[in-house]
Amino acid sequence: MIAAGRVKFNFSLGSVRVFGNGFNVFPLVSNCKALATQSPPNEGKVTDEVVDQVLVSVENAPKFSQETCTAYIKKLCRAGNPSEAFRLLQSFRDKNVFFPDAYNILLAAADEKNDIDLLSQIFKDLLVSFRPLSSTYYSHLARAFAKADDCTTLLSFVREASELVFSENTVVINRIIFAFAECRQIEKALLVFDHLNSFRCKPDLFTYNIVLDILGRAGRVDQMLHEFASIKKTDIGPDLVSYNTLLNNLRRVGRLDLCLVFFREMIDSGVEPDLFTYTAMIEIFGRSGNIEKALRLFSEMKQRKIQLSIYIYRSLINNLKKVGKMELATTFFEEMNSSLLDLAVPKKFR
Repeated sequence: MIAAGRVKFNFSLGSVRVFGNGFNVFPLVSNCKALATQSPPNEGKVTDEVVDQVLVSVENAPKFSQETCTAYIKKLCRAGNPSEAFRLLQSFRDKNVFFPDAYNILLAAADEKNDIDLLSQIFKDLLVSFRPLSSTYYSHLARAFAKADDCTTLLSFVREASELVFSENTVVINRIIFAFAECRQIEKALLVFDHLNSFRCKPDLFTYNIVLDILGRAGRVDQMLHEFASIKKTDIGPDLVSYNTLLNNLRRVGRLDLCLVFFREMIDSGVEPDLFTYTAMIEIFGRSGNIEKALRLFSEMKQRKIQLSIYIYRSLINNLKKVGKMELATTFFEEMNSSLLDLAVPKKFR
């Protein structure tokens, strides 16, 4: 770093002089802006002098622009040297200066180069220094590991990450599992889940709910039911999200018989149904020809003042037509059109 005494740096970026214990800093902000517009040094190598100059600028220019550093990090990555960009950001980190956008660019560059080692180092550095992390960081991580077939490397990384944040390892691992699920990397998400014990990580309700949805969307009904049974064996117990996830995925694969069983279990256990529960069950009853039960649930929703949805109206109207109740279908169609502004729209349902 900058030593005591007189040190003079002469760069195309400008000059910085340090005299004794005091600073005589020439337009630091303009120097930093110049950094963003100039080409990276040869082979993308960042010298200690450049790092020191920027750090002095950060410390002494309150209005230093985050975009300046981010732009230079982008140039370094484009020059093919994200490792030097990482070193620069580590220098900022040591001074408690953090540029979120720059880290995103760096993670994306490591992903593009298929550099799992560098990406793992960056992510672990972020975990130690800047929690909680945004979902974007986890997405970069999942996309990078999605390209790798080496499960040993993935498990080793998750184990190391878990040890770094032991007091919060369940939260971090949940987000890793969720990121893999979002990237449709089902096997990798389940691999991490299956090794929770080896990470000395205790699953919580959020963990189970993520896995229920992963298995349900993959059509693995038996595994989903097994994990649901596992929740009931713990001191956690399933919640509304657990039951809704189960019901919705059972509905998708046509297991209407099991939907009825778990809906009754849900009510008996004191879990109050919400819009998503009613949506699934009204469709189930309507599809199975039990339109009267579907109408009773619809009436119950109104009594409980639960927001109705376009999806429920459409389901009821279609199923009423199927059983020949055209007049009632017309009544609900008119009712739906007269209250469109108050209805939950389809984008709320996934």
